[in-house]
Amino acid sequence: MRLPVALPRRDTRRFDVVGFGLNSLDLMTVVAEHPRPNTKQRIQRFSRQPGGQAANAMAACARLGWRARYVGKFGDDDHGVLCRQSLMGEGVDVSASVVVAGATNQFAVILVDARSGDRTIMWDRHPGLAMTRAEVPVEAVVSGRVLLVDCHETEASTTAARAARAAGIPTIVDVERVRPGIADLLEQIDVVVASEDFPSALTGRPTGEALAVIAAEFRAAVVCATLGAQGSLAWCGGREIRTPAFRVPVIDTTGAGDVFRGGFIAAWLTHEDRADLEDVLAFANATAALKCRALGARVGIPTAGEVAALLEAQPSGS
Repeated sequence: MRLPVALPRRDTRRFDVVGFGLNSLDLMTVVAEHPRPNTKQRIQRFSRQPGGQAANAMAACARLGWRARYVGKFGDDDHGVLCRQSLMGEGVDVSASVVVAGATNQFAVILVDARSGDRTIMWDRHPGLAMTRAEVPVEAVVSGRVLLVDCHETEASTTAARAARAAGIPTIVDVERVRPGIADLLEQIDVVVASEDFPSALTGRPTGEALAVIAAEFRAAVVCATLGAQGSLAWCGGREIRTPAFRVPVIDTTGAGDVFRGGFIAAWLTHEDRADLEDVLAFANATAALKCRALGARVGIPTAGEVAALLEAQPSGS
């Protein structure tokens, strides 16, 4: 099945993909098991690493070989410097992003269970990092062939997505929670990639039915839910597409969903208007799986060659 959304030609845009939304500094803390109340245990490993939904997806696109731009806000503290420099080190353009004087960068304390790689996230975001609708840099968000937005600041993301739609640029959303204004945002989206719980939370239906409801109500071309170890489930053109996960040793699942979205965009860009949706989803699942081989959201992000090798070794559905 072809992915039924057209991309602008490469020579019409400075970037292949623009990501609008969050960046974060992740304080990764590996423990032997998830702590019970009123207990103590020694930390097995601690690491300070860059993260954040849109930022992680752009880092993945860049490592997979595409011209990526990140648009968002950084604090002016050490965390913000590290997050900004890390994206630049990946080749991601941050020239349209803002450094907010006096604001601490968003950060998260992430507990990783060493037995399974599952994680628990506790985060904080300085109010000065909030992006209003009036602050959305329209020229920047329409400078790519695809726009990805996350759902944390729903009004700003809606403004960005609406501008992209008006400019003929396809839109993809990373959505994980039902927030005020989420319906307005989804109305501007071509490809919805949701966390496992979101479709049912929004519609009150089981996941499979919920994807079809979302596609019909918001006229999205593709609606997909990431399912962790179960792979992904998508709805397109009246058809359900289930893509199995790939078998890899799991160290940490942090950022796997973000990297899935980056992989989806990269595969879409690779094949452009000839993109087969099943192949795009398999590539996205393989990219997310390989990310889980290392601690943190970005260390394990693969190259295109590494994804191709996994796809050859474990063909989708095998």
